[in-house]
Amino acid sequence: MRVAISCDHAGFPLKAAVLETVAKLGHEVLDFGTFGPESVDFPDFAEKACRAIQRGEAERGIILCGSGVGVVITANKFKGIYAGLCHDTYSAHQGVEHDFMNVLCLGGQVVGPAVARELVAAFLSATFDGGERFVRRVNKMKKLEEEG
Repeated sequence: MRVAISCDHAGFPLKAAVLETVAKLGHEVLDFGTFGPESVDFPDFAEKACRAIQRGEAERGIILCGSGVGVVITANKFKGIYAGLCHDTYSAHQGVEHDFMNVLCLGGQVVGPAVARELVAAFLSATFDGGERFVRRVNKMKKLEEEG
């Protein structure tokens, strides 16, 4: 699977653990920055990962900022992006299985590298359940997205 990864300066310290985990799990990493600790605006970097998914360059994304809140709000502005802020492994896999989540958002100042590795593994190993009730709910979300 191709995974788009991006972060702002506050997520940057956690980015190395995320990149390493994605690669270790056998996935292709698409790194959209930032590439250093200098202050940048999180919407610019969240957009890069989300656009890669929209263009079909990546199947999933992982984006980071300080709390994860800014990037999850930004990501969910993009059509076809279903982002969730997860700081526990249950949400990281259940969001994919039941809610069609395709972008994992993490707070670099909230979780450390060990937890981030577990969250990434849970997110990337999960697949959408496809059960009738989950499909029905996802279709309702998509309808709302279309209606704006």
